[in-house]
Amino acid sequence: MKLGGRIAAAIEVLTDITNQHTPVTDALRDWGKSHRFAGSKDRSFIGNIVHDALRQKSSIAWRMGFADLSEASPRAITLGTMGFVWDYSTDEISAAFADDGHSPSALTEAEIEALSGAHDLSLAPDWVRADVPEWLWPAFDGNFGEDAIAEGIALATRPPLDLRVNTLKSTREQALAALTEFGAQPATLSPIGIRIPAKPKEGRLPNIQPEAIYQTGGVEIQDEGSQIAAILVNAQPGESVLDYCAGGGGKSLAMAGAMNNEGKIYAFDIDKRRLAPLYQRALRAGADMIELRPPSQSAGKGQGASVLSDLKGKMDRVLIDAPCTGTGTWRRKPDAKWRLSEESLERRMNEQAKVLDQAADYVRDSGYLIYVTCSVLAEENEAPVYAFLEANKAFQIVSAGEVWEDTFLKEAGQPLSVDGASVTLTPATMGTDGFFFAVMEKIPANQRYTPETD
Repeated sequence: MKLGGRIAAAIEVLTDITNQHTPVTDALRDWGKSHRFAGSKDRSFIGNIVHDALRQKSSIAWRMGFADLSEASPRAITLGTMGFVWDYSTDEISAAFADDGHSPSALTEAEIEALSGAHDLSLAPDWVRADVPEWLWPAFDGNFGEDAIAEGIALATRPPLDLRVNTLKSTREQALAALTEFGAQPATLSPIGIRIPAKPKEGRLPNIQPEAIYQTGGVEIQDEGSQIAAILVNAQPGESVLDYCAGGGGKSLAMAGAMNNEGKIYAFDIDKRRLAPLYQRALRAGADMIELRPPSQSAGKGQGASVLSDLKGKMDRVLIDAPCTGTGTWRRKPDAKWRLSEESLERRMNEQAKVLDQAADYVRDSGYLIYVTCSVLAEENEAPVYAFLEANKAFQIVSAGEVWEDTFLKEAGQPLSVDGASVTLTPATMGTDGFFFAVMEKIPANQRYTPETD
């Protein structure tokens, strides 16, 4: 396909996403199925345009002359992506359209004017410049203050490919040697992390899954922020750990490596379909300390009592990778940014309160309850933690700072922290996806404070 045809295809996919509310992955897959003549490079090129367009949708719309985002057409957003994100000149775009019978219609005078820089982004509202949904801006701004625009811009960039070295089977030096051809580098923060930087424009990240180092369990795909969260759990060899919202098991696998495969990790999730990949992942990683506990058919949704009853009050650490809006993953899932609603945020907040109450039952005295999200919103992070602590006097928050200082280089700096105890990672500050991390300790009954009564 020529450039004009690729741009036309991107407009078609964005139209499907906009009009039918189709998730971006499904829209690209459906387009590929109906255009089987397109090669892998064509599909990659089109996918890159679409993802970049969604990452910076509001700022592109403004620069194309649309103060109201809802009025910006998929064509306008696609053209703006080519001009403002991919740095194509109007002459290059016009020439591509003239040279391809499958291209969109010729640029209009208004489009040429816009692509030439007629609309100054510095005059746009803050939420537009930050590429954050307008309704969400008060919460986003309230959390980050004067850094909110920079944080939003960082969440609208392309993410790298991050890998975690499985120390049960490999070392970082061995993994780096195996991945040299892909430009692999040591991660900045995680001592077991490897990063392959994102590439601009039509560049694409490699598929490392066919590589021997991956197939034999030497590395796993895992964002550096997720690796850091697993490291901060500070699970020790011989301990019993419950991964209460395990999903595909990325953090369970990381903890298994940190524990040198000694002890026990119980992986549970309310949806057994999410757990399914962990069977093969644990086998490939050699993490035989992981025991999967899928929910029973008779248990109500969200209730793990029937399969976890023997663990109550016995766990050294209980990790909650809580259900959330995923605002910290906008770099990787940019369409989710524009599908997010006030209703879905409220629903997630209710789920977080429930899962905290449920998971707390499994912590032993002097054990730890760890709360993690891939969100950057205080409503999903600090708020549920402190609401839980207010209602559960058996728990107290403890600082994750000591583990941070013991594990990560001083040159890496300190993560964001509103209360001096919890940790917030962001693309702007730490170069990771957005993650929140808090630790609560269960106070033994004989040490709990009880107000004296008359």
